Amino acid sequence: MHYPETVYRPPQEAYNPLLPVTNGCSHNKCKFCSMYKDVKFEVLPLEIVEEDLRELAQQFPDATRMHFLGGNAFCLPYHRLVERIELVNRIMPNIRHINMMARVTDIIRKTPEQLVDLKNRGVDFLYVGHESGDDEVLARVNKGCTSADILEQCGKLDDAGIDYFFTFLNGVGGRELSHQHAVNSAKVFNQLKCTKLGSGSLTLFPDTQLYAEKQAGLFTDMTEKERAEEFYTFLEHVDRPCDVNCHHTSVIPVFGHFPEDKPEIMAELREGIDTIDEELQKLHRNIIHVL
Repeated sequence: MHYPETVYRPPQEAYNPLLPVTNGCSHNKCKFCSMYKDVKFEVLPLEIVEEDLRELAQQFPDATRMHFLGGNAFCLPYHRLVERIELVNRIMPNIRHINMMARVTDIIRKTPEQLVDLKNRGVDFLYVGHESGDDEVLARVNKGCTSADILEQCGKLDDAGIDYFFTFLNGVGGRELSHQHAVNSAKVFNQLKCTKLGSGSLTLFPDTQLYAEKQAGLFTDMTEKERAEEFYTFLEHVDRPCDVNCHHTSVIPVFGHFPEDKPEIMAELREGIDTIDEELQKLHRNIIHVL
């Protein structure tokens, strides 16, 4: 297998075949991210993809779901994605569901008709890195898109029937932009048909630009309690049906379905906020990023 030195994949894909399609991130400019800082973006040639597929076919003969590896494998043009999907169909015909990570700007390059065709070919779920629905936060961390872009492009996914995670990155706006980050992110989410809401908490890695801005006094990091309050505000403003799924970096991980579980989730969050142990939470977040 032609896996990169470090493999990043969503927790939900732990037991599914992982097919390397791209390496690195085509954007690689988000101020908070160090995942692909020293990785040159590349598209793996078809012959390499085919070689890896044949190996995966031996390891996962009965698999029906596959994850295309890469920081944002959906950046591939439509015709190049189709080429790789056709290889999957030929070598692993049991695969019915294909998913991958995507940036909002990756969707811009696909027409509505192409998205429908990709859905019909099995691409039925994307892990989209929104991080925020607030324009000031998006610009500050150099996401390369606006809230209007999110609404338009994810609206295209909605119309094509491609489901996706809406990701809320807790703390990424810093203390200064915390409230608007929470409220405006919820406003954007409420206008979409997305049924999956994912959240994780910002970790400031020393080799990121956002960490350097913190050291220079240009970004004010939040306490664990402040992050939890921000997440509470965000969920408080979410008013559409969805599954809530927290990453293990979350200050107070909660899970459930809105609206049925919302009262219980909000009560659990409030209790956690009122009894939070700052040092224990910081230690927890530092440990899980080392593991």
